Amino acid sequence: MTTVLLVDDQALVRSGFRLILSVEDDLEVVGEAADGAQAVEAARRLRPDVVLMDVQMPVMDGIEATREIVAQDLSRVLVLTTFDDDAYVFDALGAGASGFLLKNSDAEHLVEAVRTVAEGQALLSPQVTRRVVDRMVGRGSAASGDSPAGAVGPSPAADSRTTGAPASAPGVQLLTPREREVLVHVGRGLSNAEIAAELFLGEATVKTHVSSVLSKLHLRDRVQAVVYVHQHGVT
Repeated sequence: MTTVLLVDDQALVRSGFRLILSVEDDLEVVGEAADGAQAVEAARRLRPDVVLMDVQMPVMDGIEATREIVAQDLSRVLVLTTFDDDAYVFDALGAGASGFLLKNSDAEHLVEAVRTVAEGQALLSPQVTRRVVDRMVGRGSAASGDSPAGAVGPSPAADSRTTGAPASAPGVQLLTPREREVLVHVGRGLSNAEIAAELFLGEATVKTHVSSVLSKLHLRDRVQAVVYVHQHGVT
């Protein structure tokens, strides 16, 4: 059973989410919170598998609440918002969110998103991942120097890209050649299906390689893998 904490300052929204999730046999809503401060307290008390987190709330917003929950290792956080805005995406990911979903997503996508995050995977569309990549490598809005915490650009070690992963890339030597290939493609923002097509592998095989890479490098999810590739200049 996957336990979920609902966080939104609108009671009607929380009721809607509860109704959607409660019909699933493997999901259980264990609590609700109306602001970020309540969310942190409830997450500390209930230790849910997933926190469904709104962004704009009184007392403490969802970004700060996400940062505290992740820092204390209380739960994984799936951020929901009505705003398809880069600032919210990057702020949420920089705070440690494992997923980002718009509130206008249908019920099926919401349920699948909760399950995906609960399984320890990141929930980001390839398009969003590529926006993160663009920000990190200095294109687009990153050129203004307003990257949020967590969305880091290449380190000086990236200068050694032409010779492969620099010595400062921790753990990369533990990867097999195929796992390293998969990691590089994850860093480009490709989905499992796209990586499978690029490397002529089955999608299930790619998923296994991604899981192994995350485990060996002690990375939480694909988002951290993207950061890792660009921070350390892995090629």
